[in-house]
Amino acid sequence: MYWYLIIVLQAFCLYHFYKHRSNYYWVFLILFFPLIGCIIYIILKVYNRSDAEKITNEITHIINPTKKIVDLEKRLQFSESYQNRVNLADAYLEIKDYNNALPHYLEALEDSTQNDFYVVSKLIETYFWAEVYDKVMDYGERIKDQAEFKKSRTQFIYGLALEKLDDLDAAENHLRQIDIRYSFYEERLVLAKFLISRNKVSDAKEILEEIQKESQHMTKFNKRQYKSTMMEVEKILSEL
Repeated sequence: MYWYLIIVLQAFCLYHFYKHRSNYYWVFLILFFPLIGCIIYIILKVYNRSDAEKITNEITHIINPTKKIVDLEKRLQFSESYQNRVNLADAYLEIKDYNNALPHYLEALEDSTQNDFYVVSKLIETYFWAEVYDKVMDYGERIKDQAEFKKSRTQFIYGLALEKLDDLDAAENHLRQIDIRYSFYEERLVLAKFLISRNKVSDAKEILEEIQKESQHMTKFNKRQYKSTMMEVEKILSEL
């Protein structure tokens, strides 16, 4: 049991290190001085009072990645409410279990007392990742005239589905809507790649250079979160 807990602590610390890209000497400390190294790492690099619950949840996820699903299933069995069903569907989508997410979203959609935009947007995302692009089109038609759809990630996913269906002009029209300063960095990188594939290199370069400039004003958190995105932006710019 002792060594199992040590392994769990090491796994958590290495996972946190990977996400936040600390100095590499921490890896040596975590691997070669398991207990002391992990305790020092958590105290200095992870822990504060506001993060306590988050740390507990992440360690629990490492030990039992399906615990969240099990807990939400029990909650839905106890009370078959709209929100409980949507929460369970979201959890399935989070772990890429599209076959289980879809029935719950579809059942939630039958509740006419709720604003259906959120559930429809999640159905669009789920069907896209499940590669059922005709369904993305069907549900996109239901909400594409709503204000919330405009310049949203849902509209971007709808555009990606249009690309998969070879409707490239329509795809570009929707994908370009995501080009909003100081936001949607990953999506704008995808947009730039799409434009390069259509030989619109100058448009793509303009977007990439704008992202590059914006990265200089990022918070430390965003710099860590979008580090790989910014590295790819730099790489593509160097090749254009």
